[in-house]
Formats: sequence, C-alpha cells, structure tokens
Amino acid sequence: MNLMPDGTPYPISKPEAEWREELTPLEYHVLREAGTERPFVGEYTDTKTEGVYSCRACGEELFRSDTKFDSHCGWPSFFSPLAQDRIVTIEDRSLGSVRTEVRCAACGGHLGHVFQGEGYGTPTDLRYCINSISVRLSPGAD
Repeated sequence: MNLMPDGTPYPISKPEAEWREELTPLEYHVLREAGTERPFVGEYTDTKTEGVYSCRACGEELFRSDTKFDSHCGWPSFFSPLAQDRIVTIEDRSLGSVRTEVRCAACGGHLGHVFQGEGYGTPTDLRYCINSISVRLSPGAD
C-alpha cells in the first residue's frame, strides 16, 4: 500500500514495521491493511462536534465537520473532503463487488469508501463512509 495509483510513492512513506510501531493494532489493521471497524462502535459515528477530521496516521487534514451528515449506516459520513487533493480514490473489487476505496493522499492510509446516488440529498450526492479509527477530530478547528 506504499504506492499511489500512478505508481509513485505517497509523500509520507514509511516501512510497514514503523507504521506498526506507531499505530494500535486496530488502527494498523484499518489504515494499513484496508480493514473495516465494526459499525456503530466508532467514536465519531454520531458526534456533532465542530472541527476538522485528520488522518490518524499522518495528521493530514481531510474532512470538515460541516460536511458530516447523519447517514445511519454505522460509520461517520461526509459529502465532501476538505479538498480533492487530500484523498485518493481507487477501484476496490474485493468482497465480490466494485466499490471505490478512499485513501489519505499524504500517507496512503485506508479511510473507507465513497458511494454515489444513495438518495441522501447531499450537495454532492456522495457519501464518504469513513472509519472513525482512521481519523482524529480536532474540535473547534472548523
């Protein structure tokens, strides 16, 4: 997972052993092995706190609380990233379907998936379904 879709290294690249030392086992599983935390257990699933959500692995600012919405899907949902250059999307053919994976553009950490056309009525018609364990909220930084 150390290379961007175009084959170049992510700006923040470390050996996997170093990531493993810096992250908890669950953080490592989700961020570095593209795992998924269980639904409805993440610390940010239902939070309404204003602020900025950053990548838990590298600190890159990714989403603002004003784009977070209640999707009732079990994970925090946003309708837009802070800026398109903050994330990378990759076709994901695991689990027998085609989805779009979302990664941090700075370190390549797995954040979740993005879905379109689900009828949530958001300005972008997108739902960035993000693992709470992949991000860290800085309150009031919005």
